[in-house]
Amino acid sequence: MTSQRQIEANRRNATSSTGPRTARGKAVVALNAVQHGLLSRQAVIQGESEAELVELGKRLRGQLAPSGELELLLVDRIVSTTWRLRRAVSLETMLFDTERGDSSAYYGALAYKGDREKLQLLSRYELTLERSLFRALHELQRLQAERQGQPVSPPVAVDLTVDVTTDAGSEAAA
Repeated sequence: MTSQRQIEANRRNATSSTGPRTARGKAVVALNAVQHGLLSRQAVIQGESEAELVELGKRLRGQLAPSGELELLLVDRIVSTTWRLRRAVSLETMLFDTERGDSSAYYGALAYKGDREKLQLLSRYELTLERSLFRALHELQRLQAERQGQPVSPPVAVDLTVDVTTDAGSEAAA
């Protein structure tokens, strides 16, 4: 258990902390934990252009023509996921550039993992983002078709039963 004396000593030591005090310094250290940004809550991370994201959003909104709040929400999801997929491609490029010796254009946090692990992680994130993108796109298309009076069938659900007691399985168990 911490004594009162230790607590007071900790408080005195904390007053002489060398952490950032300015808004700019705090903004810089806020990025210390960013490894690749694929899971970032922020839409734009260091090295990206907010103007490019806004332009992408305008183009996709124009092309997908959302009507109503729900369709707009889905288009925003598509924009965000598309932006993150571009980030994944950029990361992959940086990863290969680094492996060739050009470490100047590389996000450092991926550098400590082995090549195989880096590519597997990046691939998993990319697949998750792609699934999210296509789910949102298909739902948007379904809503738009329904709004235009076109017949829309419900999503298909597949129920599988796997029998693990086949001949091969029982021989392996014996």
